[in-house]
Amino acid sequence: MATGETGFDDVSYDLISVQYHALKAGHDYGQYVRDAENAGKEEIAAFFRRVMEEDSARAKQCHEFLKELSGSADSGPALT
Repeated sequence: MATGETGFDDVSYDLISVQYHALKAGHDYGQYVRDAENAGKEEIAAFFRRVMEEDSARAKQCHEFLKELSGSADSGPALT
């Protein structure tokens, strides 16, 4: 795989990006849940909880893929 200027191959960089955004969004969703609960909108709060769980699972899957790539010939020098 090609290694970009960051020292990460494109696939690793992409996984890290998705993982970061999923974790960041998960943090923000906590506030969305509280906002919906405070407004008495439990169905919307439940929706935000589901979205938060989906992003958590997404971040975990990225982590697993990154572990697989770490130290392999497919990773750039930043993961070896």
